[in-house]
Amino acid sequence: MANTLLKVKGLKVNYGGIKAVKGADLEVHEGELVTLIGSNGAGKTTTMKAITGTQPFVEGDIEYLGQSIKGKGAWDLVKEGLAMVPEGRGVFTRMTITENLQIGAFTRNDNGGIAADIEKMFGIFPRLRERKDQLAGTMSGGEQQMLAMARALMSRPKVLLLDEPSMGLSPIMVDKIFEVVRDVYAQGVTILLVEQNASRALKIADRGYVMDSGLITMSGDAKLMLDDPKVRAAYLGE
Repeated sequence: MANTLLKVKGLKVNYGGIKAVKGADLEVHEGELVTLIGSNGAGKTTTMKAITGTQPFVEGDIEYLGQSIKGKGAWDLVKEGLAMVPEGRGVFTRMTITENLQIGAFTRNDNGGIAADIEKMFGIFPRLRERKDQLAGTMSGGEQQMLAMARALMSRPKVLLLDEPSMGLSPIMVDKIFEVVRDVYAQGVTILLVEQNASRALKIADRGYVMDSGLITMSGDAKLMLDDPKVRAAYLGE
């Protein structure tokens, strides 16, 4: 069995006085694309924030590379290979695309490698090359999502966490983003994907978890979950 890169055990997280996550367990193994699906307010984003060290948790533990992340800050975790593309993208709007990519490599000091990786990102995201000197704030939502993904990849992550990458995008851009997620995964990057578009997420994932009211209520092979009547009724509108 592949190495377990990420292990969430009995996770409980309070968010603004609300018990947002009530005891979640999930694992991500090396080389996998795992998706966490669920309705709005299920606790998916809070779980992602806890994993990346931006939201404290009250109980349970999160292990990354076999070590607890308790007490580690987001910066340390990025340095150790855990990178997240947050919901809402969070690009630096007053900086150019190239400058955003350079910031993505803030934990590195190999200038030659950074320059080579920027070129690599332009290969994966040709649209970014066309606009490399443009301010990020002048781009469309889909282009900003591509930039946010490319910026996260600049840290050379072992695990890439994607939080709602298709949210608010046009159908054409949603197709493009899922295509890019597949391409990045094919290059060997381990991915944990939180996505409201359950059908699209399960189609590209190896395994899936369903979160409901702060609890993991189902997990398994993504393709089998896609055919599960309960999943279809609750999340695929069938």
